[in-house]
Amino acid sequence: MTERRVIAVCGATGAQGGGLVRAIVNDARGGFAARAITRDPGSAKARELAAMGAEVVAADIDDPASLEHALAGAYGAYFVTFFWAHFSPEREMAEARNMAHAARAAGIRHAIWSTLEDTRRWVPLSDDRMPTLMGKYKVPHFDAKGESDAIFRDSGVPTTFLLTSFYWDNLIHFGMGPKRGADGRLAFTLPMGDKKLPGIAAEDIGKCAYGVFRQGGEYLGRTVGVAGEHLTGAQMATELGKALGEEVRYDAITPEVFRGLGFPGAEDLGNMFQFKRDFEDYFCGARDLAVARSLNPALQTFADWLATNKDRIPLD
Repeated sequence: MTERRVIAVCGATGAQGGGLVRAIVNDARGGFAARAITRDPGSAKARELAAMGAEVVAADIDDPASLEHALAGAYGAYFVTFFWAHFSPEREMAEARNMAHAARAAGIRHAIWSTLEDTRRWVPLSDDRMPTLMGKYKVPHFDAKGESDAIFRDSGVPTTFLLTSFYWDNLIHFGMGPKRGADGRLAFTLPMGDKKLPGIAAEDIGKCAYGVFRQGGEYLGRTVGVAGEHLTGAQMATELGKALGEEVRYDAITPEVFRGLGFPGAEDLGNMFQFKRDFEDYFCGARDLAVARSLNPALQTFADWLATNKDRIPLD
């Protein structure tokens, strides 16, 4: 029996990494084994992955030595950062540097870097169409990832750059689902006007990443974008209404209003939605639905995702 190639997955207990680990262990004949890298192997999520058949290894992406040790002997690695844990673009770039350097030291033959656009290529800091944040970013949680692409390129590690999309799971976990107003009616709020928003089930990002690994060298050195559907806010509201069994109206506020909502990260997200709105043709075009489905034939539509998750969306 041929020895299975190990894919080491950073952020294995998170949305993207967990989806990839599950995709690997659920494909017994795929020729790959999952190594789940986590800071806390004793957590409930880590124990769940171990019970499914994943190897669980302790490492911290802020500790290069532990990360290099965790990658030792692996064929491939999946790298993702989580900006919202600390709101620091500089820390995110430092983590990307640690991962790229550890991958090079470990001899990783195929890395996937979960990235996003550096929006400053489209909206320079001198452009006042949207405010500059933290002194040197337009969309900090995008720009830091996009700027970090060069770290992986310069490292010499064979890398695929995976552009992700808006998680539909944000409707559950980040309070972005419909809300019931004083009139008792549900409203879904996005600052996207009539433009389409690429979205995806978080679990499907991991499945698409697995598809990239299965393709082998085809995607080395390339950028690939994934989404489950491209939908306007009005179309999302319609699908939400069908799933929830009552009308959901679309409240198309402006990015300026969204930036002023006052919650942590509101300015960053307001700029993000404005970027996606103003550069719809590019942003949707970079996330080809046919490519995503070729990588993951079980790719969910928004209606598919809602059928399973509608009862998890808080409405108040």
